[in-house]
Amino acid sequence: MQIIEIAKKIKENGGNLYLVGGAVRDKLLKRKVNDEDYCVTGITQDKFIELFPKAHIRGIDFEVFDLGGKEFALARRERKVERGHKGFKIETKNSISIEEDLKRRDITINSMAEDVLTGKLIDPYKGKKDIEQKILRATTEKFREDPLRVYRIARFAAELGFTIEENTIEMMKSLKSELFTLPRERIFIEFRKALASQRPSVFFESLKKANLLDIHFLEINQLIGSLQPIKFHPEGDSYNHTMVALDKSVKLTKRLEVRYGVLVHDLGKGATPKEIQPHHYGHEIEGVFLAQKLSDRLGVPKLWKKCAIIATKEHMRAGIFEKMKPEKQVDLLVMLNRSALGLEGMQVVVECDKTSSETHQKNTNFAHIGKCMLKSVNGKTITLENIKEEDREIILKKERIKWLKNLQSKLV
Repeated sequence: MQIIEIAKKIKENGGNLYLVGGAVRDKLLKRKVNDEDYCVTGITQDKFIELFPKAHIRGIDFEVFDLGGKEFALARRERKVERGHKGFKIETKNSISIEEDLKRRDITINSMAEDVLTGKLIDPYKGKKDIEQKILRATTEKFREDPLRVYRIARFAAELGFTIEENTIEMMKSLKSELFTLPRERIFIEFRKALASQRPSVFFESLKKANLLDIHFLEINQLIGSLQPIKFHPEGDSYNHTMVALDKSVKLTKRLEVRYGVLVHDLGKGATPKEIQPHHYGHEIEGVFLAQKLSDRLGVPKLWKKCAIIATKEHMRAGIFEKMKPEKQVDLLVMLNRSALGLEGMQVVVECDKTSSETHQKNTNFAHIGKCMLKSVNGKTITLENIKEEDREIILKKERIKWLKNLQSKLV
């Protein structure tokens, strides 16, 4: 059944059907609409089921109907009854208007509706104007009722490049104590979307402005004020460096686990005692423990955690690849190739780490060298028959060292 047919049937029975939320926002932004959510007013749940007996009911807190691959919900009110993301009492009635339903939503650009039959925009909170001015603004004071909105609005800022309005920043601050109640799965969803955006640093900058980084992103927050040598890092402290590196990663890779590796690569600098800064001796070792803590708190996938550990532990060695002896180079290349991050992933981490100084701009493409070496020297290209298993790796390493030395002689 087509959506117009559904809307007409609802209208004939005293109701109205509206396209709501992100779909309306994305249409105005001329972005691709991925999900279409609909709100039904003027009829009861029993009536909806009577009209559309093939609709599949799902939902625990309130009923949502799947019909023709689209989602339909009756207009509802929400009342905060306890702390947390799910501490609401929900009421659905056929007397609830579309304006009342929109009132409970998080930000103005998500609080618009479009009448399916007439195409009329219902915009009581001036979301269209905020889109034009590129502002993210809480719809009403009800924003304070759901702590997850803190991470949602920070993610929208990163995705859209919009600015969060000052009063909304204050509302975010007021939710600090409730952030502890959020399930890590929901936090990770917003964090993942932010990493996939064009400027993921905006997600962290938004939380920093609201003084909320220290709840779930404590290790990132500890980078603030961690001094670095100006000669190599004129961009500022370790936090600023990390944000520059993170945004640079967007241009170099679509692999989110690699971007995550870039985010955490310098976490160890946040633990460096102030008295020895701007030097950060051994920060790559301390950073492994911190990357593990952050990964566990956020509940990131195992692949992400493995990439984070390798990026943190090995970015310093990979960054001086050209200064290493061939023997060490071979060991590093083989290890990285076998790791979750891979040669290309570590290449991205190193390139992002070298962000500012001319002395840091020289960057050997060790990933390409490693791939060529492993393709040229392996069990298929050299004879290893009748050789003990424990001796094969020794022979392979010797041949790979020769290959690297030969390459270096050609480059001199």
